[in-house]
Amino acid sequence: MIVELRRYTVRPGRRDELIDLFDAAFVESQEELGMAVLGQFRDLDRPDMFVWLRGFPDMAARGRALPRFYGGPVWKRHGPAANATMLDSDDVLLLRALVPPPRSARDAGGPGPALRATIWYRDRPFDDAVADRLTGAVAVFSTEYAENNFPRLPVREGEHALVWFSRSDGPGVEDPARFGVVRTERLRLAPTARSAFR
Repeated sequence: MIVELRRYTVRPGRRDELIDLFDAAFVESQEELGMAVLGQFRDLDRPDMFVWLRGFPDMAARGRALPRFYGGPVWKRHGPAANATMLDSDDVLLLRALVPPPRSARDAGGPGPALRATIWYRDRPFDDAVADRLTGAVAVFSTEYAENNFPRLPVREGEHALVWFSRSDGPGVEDPARFGVVRTERLRLAPTARSAFR
């Protein structure tokens, strides 16, 4: 599975407006075209940040689905309103799933408990076997090195990233240096009411 980790910086006070629009217009409309809206999140430490995960069976499917969605009627109707809430939508990591995220029923009756996302960077690709050594990880992704086949939506290039999610009370890994990690980002994420990953 190919996954985009998308982080949007929104205009002050407009994150919930974007989430409401996203949940109403952009979940089923993308999934009908073969994409998987895996999870939507509020960043608990950055009130101007909306984070979401979108999945594809492979890069070829991504190359087919994205033009159909962004050239289609739903985006034409609702895209301008979504874009009006955002300051930046280009912070995107293109990843492949080593351990896909668990999915639950949507409309679960409210936000889910917080998840912790850890993003590690190093100066060379991560070995896929690292996923087996991450205590408490419930989903793991590493950089996908295929060329971006929908350049209208930029992705970050030239980085070697490993992204892993754990429950907020999970034990995690205390010493990333043993994996050659040179930089770490940590996110505390609250799943939205319609997030399938929670």
